[in-house]
Amino acid sequence: MTLGVREHRLRIADRSVCLLEGPAGWGECSPLRGYPCDPAAAWRAAEEAARRGWPAPLRTAVPVNALVTRGPVVAAALAGYPAVKVKVGGPRDVELVAAVRDAVGPHVALRVDANGAWDLDTAVAAIGRLARFDLELIEQPVESLEDLARLRRWVEVPVAADECVRSPDDARRLRALDAADVLVLKVQPAGGVRAALELADLAGVPALASSMYETSVGVAAGLALAAALPELPYACGLAPGPGRAAHDVTRQPLVPTDGMLTVRPVTPDPELLARYSLSPAASIHEATS
Repeated sequence: MTLGVREHRLRIADRSVCLLEGPAGWGECSPLRGYPCDPAAAWRAAEEAARRGWPAPLRTAVPVNALVTRGPVVAAALAGYPAVKVKVGGPRDVELVAAVRDAVGPHVALRVDANGAWDLDTAVAAIGRLARFDLELIEQPVESLEDLARLRRWVEVPVAADECVRSPDDARRLRALDAADVLVLKVQPAGGVRAALELADLAGVPALASSMYETSVGVAAGLALAAALPELPYACGLAPGPGRAAHDVTRQPLVPTDGMLTVRPVTPDPELLARYSLSPAASIHEATS
């Protein structure tokens, strides 16, 4: 049987985005510049969504975290979320995390994300300064799995692996090294929802889904992953990035209500596709399966 997939190449703000429209729905390929994501894996993820669709969901809604990248902290913007993530790695980390904890109170989960920016000694010192704010976990404090495994034995805050797990071999090594308490999964770098589910199974630790500043089409793939995980003990990082909601491709973007996202597909609006299109006509790619 021949399956046609229509390709929509877009320029949205400073981001190149390719949306695939197929018999199963819509997929997104939009690797972030400078972020570890094989473009071929991102393309496989988009094709999976367009051609095959995703596994059946195990839940109808997914809890999500709010994101704080810098101050000032606005308490009202964080209200209703079960968790808040703070990007760290700067000179005012303690001040920023303290402000967020004051804003949300003691009962909201608070996590930080260093995106692998620290070496071991810096990570130990930084986590020591931040631990008093009752951190739920710290995402990717150091770059490699080996350093993550060492750090995990030196600090009491649970650690999560993100950028250092991209392949089944990485997931197996995480498990062998006992390197993390949690695995953060992004659909595009993993190569699709099913590939991400395999990584979670191989790693043998709880997983959460996250997005990387995609349109609602890409966020929907992360939502499908979160909905298909056997267990979901953590809120997920699923939402268009800062400022992206104003440049979405749908009139009904995926936005949380009371810290929850409803699991549903996303269909782009033809007028918005035309607005961002790089070419007057989309191309057709055919594949045989």
